[in-house]
Amino acid sequence: MADATQSSPAANCLEKLKSYVRTRKGTILSAEILLCFLNIICIAASSYGGYSTVPIIEMIFAIIILVVFMMELDKQFLVINWIWTDFFRAAVGAGLFLITSLIAVIRGSGDGALIAGGVFGLLAGVLFAYDTYTIFLQIKSNRQHTAAPTDDRV
Repeated sequence: MADATQSSPAANCLEKLKSYVRTRKGTILSAEILLCFLNIICIAASSYGGYSTVPIIEMIFAIIILVVFMMELDKQFLVINWIWTDFFRAAVGAGLFLITSLIAVIRGSGDGALIAGGVFGLLAGVLFAYDTYTIFLQIKSNRQHTAAPTDDRV
């Protein structure tokens, strides 16, 4: 018989996901993934499917960052600076979402699905910009807390 006290790896992963989503960063990443998914659905229902590239790519990147931070892989793989990676992901996502969503809203006259996708994209762009701002504050506070090396030798 199987030992009832042992938790399965899937249950452990689910518990980590539940606890990470309750944090501010986890909530932001979950909302980004949800808005990207809604944007994909709306744009796929429209007659212009080419605007779905940005939300697909940004959703994949947000899922990767969510998994990395949730499983605390950022503490194991120190080769990559995960904070700066997340900063550039959010900054590029904010810019691309705002640009493509404005184009989709302007071009979407008569196509309600494209306009809805554009509105969800604008909301996603604002959320990605907020994420960029919070990461910037984190980088700024980390930079102030690290002491500069002092070398008395001349």
